[in-house]
Amino acid sequence: MATKTKKNPQEMSFLDHLETLRWHLIRSIIAVVGVAFIAFFLKDLIFGILFAPKDADFITYKVLCNLAQSLGLDESFCFNEIPFRIQSRTMSGQFSAHMWTSITTGFIVGFPYILYELWRFISPALHPNERNASRGFIVIASLLFFTGVLFGYYIVSPLSINFLGSYQVSEQVFNDIDLSSYFGLVRASALASGVIFELPIIIYILTRIGLVTPEALKKYRKFALVGILILSAIITPPDIASQIVVAIPVLILYEISIFISGYVIRKEEKKLKKEKNIIRKNE
Repeated sequence: MATKTKKNPQEMSFLDHLETLRWHLIRSIIAVVGVAFIAFFLKDLIFGILFAPKDADFITYKVLCNLAQSLGLDESFCFNEIPFRIQSRTMSGQFSAHMWTSITTGFIVGFPYILYELWRFISPALHPNERNASRGFIVIASLLFFTGVLFGYYIVSPLSINFLGSYQVSEQVFNDIDLSSYFGLVRASALASGVIFELPIIIYILTRIGLVTPEALKKYRKFALVGILILSAIITPPDIASQIVVAIPVLILYEISIFISGYVIRKEEKKLKKEKNIIRKNE
């Protein structure tokens, strides 16, 4: 029986690449749907986790309350109850929330496998030394993503829920939050934070292809600081303390990205210098 030989990436046509990409995407979707199917039957566990940030005894509120008391700051996070209820105002509201939450869980849990499929698609086009240098890509990118998701869940979501859930323009208006609105905020906070925490990986890739340099990152650091503060103001309540809490980790990630960009540039320079020395010796 004839054996199927794997095509050389350099010999593959554009349509062959599209076909290969299609199967990587199909396997990624199957992984997400598979995890989502399991998550669908873990309703009590998952929704218990998602509803936790609306409880006054959530760990984030306790930590921030103790911190505010120790620093003599405004004790806005010290309270006994968050004054709003969650309701479903449509016939399919609860079922839709269940489905979308399961799919989101599938994407978050299956993220490492999605990266693995992406790596399998890209790696054949890389040189062996490039593949070896990027061997920890999946692990590092997954850890950064999960760290960002946890940051969004434990920091961004509680800050937003505490402010928006208790904000009133008048005592005559009561906050009865729709189920889809509440879960939309929690999902968006977690996923957006997960993507933001991929900044070092993005800078690494952009540096490798020559679009970013550490000098440029340092030069535009002030503009990046303003952008980070604006981003923090968008995804958090409009108070200085909340914005600082969110901005600090992003600023740290930006500084780490500068270091990573410099490391990549130094490594490339050493590689070029080594190649030049080899050429000189051969001459």
